[in-house]
Amino acid sequence: MNIRENIMTQLAIKGGQRLREQPLPARRTMGEAEKQAVIEVMDSGELSGFFGSPGPQWLGGEKVQQFERKWADKYGYKHAISVNSWTTGLMTAVGAMGIGPGDEVIVSPYTMSASATSILFYGGIPMFADIDPDTFNITAATIESRITPRTKAIMVVHIFGQTAEMEAIMVLARKYNLKVMEDGAQSPGVKFKGKPICGFGDIGGFSLNYHKHIHTGEGGMLVTNDDQVALRCQLIRNHGENLVEVEPIEDLTNMLGSNYRLTEMQAAIGVAQLDRLDGYVAHRQRLAAHFGKQLAEIPGLTPAKLADGAEHAYYLYPVKYDASVTGISRRVFVQAVNAELPPVKVWEQTGFIEGYIKPLYFAPLYQKKIAIGREGYPWSVNTDVEYSYRKGICPVVERMYDKELIYTPLIREPLMESDIDDFVSAIKKVLANPKELLD
Repeated sequence: MNIRENIMTQLAIKGGQRLREQPLPARRTMGEAEKQAVIEVMDSGELSGFFGSPGPQWLGGEKVQQFERKWADKYGYKHAISVNSWTTGLMTAVGAMGIGPGDEVIVSPYTMSASATSILFYGGIPMFADIDPDTFNITAATIESRITPRTKAIMVVHIFGQTAEMEAIMVLARKYNLKVMEDGAQSPGVKFKGKPICGFGDIGGFSLNYHKHIHTGEGGMLVTNDDQVALRCQLIRNHGENLVEVEPIEDLTNMLGSNYRLTEMQAAIGVAQLDRLDGYVAHRQRLAAHFGKQLAEIPGLTPAKLADGAEHAYYLYPVKYDASVTGISRRVFVQAVNAELPPVKVWEQTGFIEGYIKPLYFAPLYQKKIAIGREGYPWSVNTDVEYSYRKGICPVVERMYDKELIYTPLIREPLMESDIDDFVSAIKKVLANPKELLD
């Protein structure tokens, strides 16, 4: 048996040689443009240009306003409002929509926790809708099944980078007179049927956390085409209670503001990063097409699917795994494939991960219904309703988490098709040797 034959037959998890020894390249997110942008801000001495009181700097300094204009102009939004994290961005969006105690907001349970906790911060109640088993997004049908007379809004999460089917969701929202918020944290720079996401609903936005396609370390960018919504976001971001006399608005709901402001240094980095976003998305889409074509030929693995008219940014690449076809449990399969790849130094070098987020409603916060204070607020507001977050309310989500979904962060820059080919070879090697894994 030659070395190549040995590599392809004896699994690394059982003591054989790894299929690939060369480390997978890590992302390098900061370059010369970012360095120069930071130096320019440092030399200016103005690390934050915001004032929390009336005046021209209430909207921030030069770099913050430049970054916001550049983002809005690039994708055709009327307004872009930067914030210091996407968590505070979500809180700002919920506040700007006027969500208050006892208002129900429909959201996916298969997402980062802040998509739902941002609703709780204003006393709203998250109502979890199930997902489509192919796109992993909530749909008009799953949303409608959760609508009650107390429903005030929908939070649509474009998960993994896959755009939700926004046209049908907007038809539903208009039918029931509901506000629509779009969480595009993982999906910057993509469109649904030719229109940029987060431009369908009343408000939306993107994460600038350091794991994302482009980033400012931490940060977020809200977008809207509504002047009043933009003003409300700007007020919440920057101590709104100090400004409502200067910027009069009729509805003072949730205008108790905070400090969610982005710094000049972060904004300067964002200006430089934004020029790269389209290239990053295109690179990931090319790798995804290459990866998906090969996965489609492997029994037991279903590659990511796109809804009609949707685009995908591939923050993560989801795969559905069928252990009944492969004869290998999902956990053992994931461990065996990862063993064929070089040791991981950073998360983005991981081959496969199983399950994604545990359905949010299983968290103690929802099971015990204790969020703010000790008396069950905000669920206690609606005394005529018995809210339940029992197992089984979102069966597709639970099935994906427990049995079917695996995902990879390897569909990214600077990896090339040859790196993806090694990944696919590792998958094929494991699937070709199921008997080695029986114990």
